[in-house]
Amino acid sequence: MRPKSENSAAGAGAGAGAATAAAASDLHSFDPILLLLRILPYSFLRPPRTRLRLPSSVTLPSPMTVFSLVLLTYFAVVSGLVYDIIVEPPGIGSTQDPVTGTVRPVVFLPGRVNGQYIIEGLSSGFMFVLGGLGIIFLDLAVDRHRARSIRISFALFGISAVVIAYLMCTLFIRIKIPGYLW
Repeated sequence: MRPKSENSAAGAGAGAGAATAAAASDLHSFDPILLLLRILPYSFLRPPRTRLRLPSSVTLPSPMTVFSLVLLTYFAVVSGLVYDIIVEPPGIGSTQDPVTGTVRPVVFLPGRVNGQYIIEGLSSGFMFVLGGLGIIFLDLAVDRHRARSIRISFALFGISAVVIAYLMCTLFIRIKIPGYLW
């Protein structure tokens, strides 16, 4: 079976004309290397015509499952999980009070931008995720198809989450780097 042409009668319209004009302008580019890269490989290489299908036993995950996995991955990356695995820092630090001699726990590793305790990374990552969720809730708050009380609730949670995340992240930076942002 022969594949459908891109310039079929069903696709001919304003979009097809714009795509043809864009392709023509790319071919008339002033850059000869770009022209060679666009034409040379396709003059002798042809992509295979495969018809791949998923097995009937495999179902696609729900959008909420994909969102949860992406959010969990984002949390792991911004909280420094890779750094924690490679360097193996302590979960929390300690410092000795010079006056009384008592040992106090320290959550943030002060003065070192390229180092962190495990709890420091997790708390910072949580604040980043909280700010992102606040923006998502603000987006949900502008949906006209929801009830007014739900939209107000979404908006209040979104605003408060973004403000709390911003204030806590600036506080974390002030603790991490003394004298910064003053």
